[in-house]
Amino acid sequence: MNWLSGSNEKYIFEMYSASHLAVLAIFILISAVLYFSHAKLRKRQLRILELLAAGSLFLVELGFHLWLAATGNWNASDSLPLELCSISLFLTIILLITKNKLVYELLLFTALLGASQALLTPLLNFDFPHFRFFHFFFTHMMMIWAVFYFTWVLGFRPTIRSVYRVFIFLNILLPFVLLINKLVDGNYMFLSHKPGIASLLDFLGPYPWYILSLEGLVIIFSLLIWLVFKGKTQVAGRKGTGERAE
Repeated sequence: MNWLSGSNEKYIFEMYSASHLAVLAIFILISAVLYFSHAKLRKRQLRILELLAAGSLFLVELGFHLWLAATGNWNASDSLPLELCSISLFLTIILLITKNKLVYELLLFTALLGASQALLTPLLNFDFPHFRFFHFFFTHMMMIWAVFYFTWVLGFRPTIRSVYRVFIFLNILLPFVLLINKLVDGNYMFLSHKPGIASLLDFLGPYPWYILSLEGLVIIFSLLIWLVFKGKTQVAGRKGTGERAE
């Protein structure tokens, strides 16, 4: 079937084309529903939907890797789940299943720092209705929607310690990803070199100094995210018993 083929000859994606703008409109619409309907949603039993969302993410990601293998495009240098958004995807699945506060804190920052940029400036070759188009936008939107859902509906909130934790988490990952890059000749998280297209990294200095610049940006944007989302933690069902944000 053409929509599963490994060629993008008939499905060339263009940024801010009709299909891209339609996806962004859907993203904004559902985000608005989560925000303005959070009080009503909080009263509903949504556990089955949470588990279904986790399962759908796993199956779509599995389908993506099977598609890469079937089309001869899977290789260790660029197909391992070591990009920030891939890591965020698995954090989303874990969060939806466990409702763990630490996982929420990590995902809040990794999803909003990574997936939001991916939605606005997609590194994507395949347009609608190709499978890769659905995989890309579904997974990235779900990461952010999960953060919004846990924040607005379930009442989770970050503290200033959340910023420390995500910074430590990313820096624990960094040497591991650097090692994998060296072993498989990869460029996961752009730690080996800048991407071949124009990007924010072009303004952050030459290799390897742009990595240090990125560290600074992570701190700055993480603090901004904390300022926007901080508040009194009131996990649904336990109103008033959460910890006060610091």
